[in-house]
Amino acid sequence: MPDWILSLLQLLALPEVGLSTVFVVAFLSATLLPMGSEPAVFALIKISPELFWPVILVATAGNTLGGGLSWAMGLGAHKVVDQARHRSTPNPRALRWLERFGPKACLMSWLPIVGDPLCAVAGWLKFPFWPCLAYMAIGKFARYLTMTGALLWVFPGGLPF
Repeated sequence: MPDWILSLLQLLALPEVGLSTVFVVAFLSATLLPMGSEPAVFALIKISPELFWPVILVATAGNTLGGGLSWAMGLGAHKVVDQARHRSTPNPRALRWLERFGPKACLMSWLPIVGDPLCAVAGWLKFPFWPCLAYMAIGKFARYLTMTGALLWVFPGGLPF
């Protein structure tokens, strides 16, 4: 691994930049990259319990903005396909049921496996950006709060290793 990557990883592991690390990890995990941000969120809260609410809010912000990026990529992909075909691309039949829900479907962006692609599909379907982002934020905040609370309940004294 290149030295600059190792240096960056060491910098992001420092407790004084823990919130920024949570933001970056949450942002990246909301894109189509196969990773999760919950371990970073839980670890920082276990190290610094007084940061519970800031960590939850920063993770929500990062994950929501990452979902917004996925939305933009979905919209961009639709535009590229339309330009390549020289006409408007009809939505696949499998996605028509999603159109009934509109931006509210982004409440489900917190779900594992399907949540991140759902944000891109919302962009593909040209759902309005700001309502989608608001629904993403609500869903992602609820997920972080629930997941972190559950992990703290299951592992109150720390992890057994």
